[in-house]
Amino acid sequence: MGNVVKVFLLAASLILLPMISSAGNVVSSSKTDVSLKNEVESAIGKGLTWLAAQQKPEGWWSQQEFPALTALALMSFQGDPSGYYKKKYAGPINKGYDYLKQAAKPDGSIFVKDVYVNYNTAVCNTAFVVANRPEFEPFIKNARNYLIKSQHDEGEQGMGDSPYDGGIGYGRTDKNPDLSNTVLALESLYYSRYLKGEKDPDLNWEAAKKFITRTQHLPGINDQEWASNDSYNKGGFAYFPGNSRAGDMTLPDGKIVPKAYGSMSYAGLLSYIYAQMDKNDSRINAVYEWLSRNYSLDANPGAGNDGQDGLYYYFHTMAKGLTLYGVDTLKLADGKTVNWREALAKRLLDLQKSEGFWVNEKSGRWMEKDPILVTSYSILALEMVWRGM
Repeated sequence: MGNVVKVFLLAASLILLPMISSAGNVVSSSKTDVSLKNEVESAIGKGLTWLAAQQKPEGWWSQQEFPALTALALMSFQGDPSGYYKKKYAGPINKGYDYLKQAAKPDGSIFVKDVYVNYNTAVCNTAFVVANRPEFEPFIKNARNYLIKSQHDEGEQGMGDSPYDGGIGYGRTDKNPDLSNTVLALESLYYSRYLKGEKDPDLNWEAAKKFITRTQHLPGINDQEWASNDSYNKGGFAYFPGNSRAGDMTLPDGKIVPKAYGSMSYAGLLSYIYAQMDKNDSRINAVYEWLSRNYSLDANPGAGNDGQDGLYYYFHTMAKGLTLYGVDTLKLADGKTVNWREALAKRLLDLQKSEGFWVNEKSGRWMEKDPILVTSYSILALEMVWRGM
């Protein structure tokens, strides 16, 4: 892969060196307590040790039919800041990648059970990318082409005449592409674009931007009638145009709108970044303001079950989103400033079990009762935090 890859990747934790476009560079982090950084590195090692012990003899983690779960575990090992655990568990890592290769199909898709095909393909492809191995390039190129062909386009081709045009769902036949699958596909395509040749197909990025915009509460820019300018929702994101997995809310004027929530709002921020939009674009400014107003480490803001639904996915997207956006601190609604890396690090350290894993004890929604998934989210978040300290 050589030096070209280094332009696009920073280690294996998906932290960009410079953001490609006029969005500017990731700012340098303020100095953090060395002892806290050491604690974070220790917690990562403990988590990786626990993960290694959970691998099945066939090479997969958690559920054989969902290779994305194995891919997330593999990415956790690839991002090891010490390098010790990545070397120690080289055998299990190789076995995990062998399992992913076996799940790869001739058309580029990567799955075992014919369900959630785009989700599995996108996450597995990103795991191939961060491995930085030339022998994985054919899998990466094939998966890129599969994801590109999965972009939604109803009605007249390229016209965006459906609010779902430009997005990507769980599968090619999904009627409602969603932001969660779209951001994972965009991430995979963004970090693998070094392999795109001049004659290779590419995503319709303008259509993708339009889909992202149509999922954001921003009247006047989002052309959908449901978008609201109210003090809570403005700038935040739903799950797909007109629908929120956090449910609906009734505004004082009686209008019912899909509720914005934290994890999808970070997914929106990330989607704009992967689409190489200018950091000063009003849509990016609006979601960043929403995230600052609604910052929390106790809950996934706006989500169900008192914000416990998708809590660890929220932590994961927060670390990724704020890292790529390039900020060390957030100014909160009460005027106070928080060093989000230190705060998130301490929160995840407090939540880690003595055995080394993490699990959402308060909500099983979106598979967060699965300690493999949640531990992978947590380790990946801590690896990004560690590199910014």
